[in-house]
Amino acid sequence: MNDFTLAVWALAISLLLQALAAGWAIEVFLRKGLPGNLRRSWLALAIAALLLALFHGYTVELALRTGLYDLRQALLGATVALMFALGIYGFRHQQA
Repeated sequence: MNDFTLAVWALAISLLLQALAAGWAIEVFLRKGLPGNLRRSWLALAIAALLLALFHGYTVELALRTGLYDLRQALLGATVALMFALGIYGFRHQQA
C-alpha cells in the first residue's frame, strides 16, 4: 500500500468516525429529561463533529481529484477522529 492510498483510507475513516460521533451526540441531544445547558453542550458537540466530518470529506475529495495529500495530517486526523468518537461514546453512556 502506497502513501496516497493510506492517506485516502485514513481520511475516509476519519470522515466515518466523525459522522458517527455526530450521530451519537445528536442522539443524546434529542433525549428528554436533560437540563437545557447540557442539551446545548451536546448540540455544540454534534455541530463540531459534523463540521469536522465535512472538512474530512473535502480533504478526501481534494486528494482524489488532484492527488494532493499529506500522509502525516491524514493519520493525525484519523487519530483525532477516533479519540473524539471514543470520547463522545463514553460520555453518551454516562448520560443514560
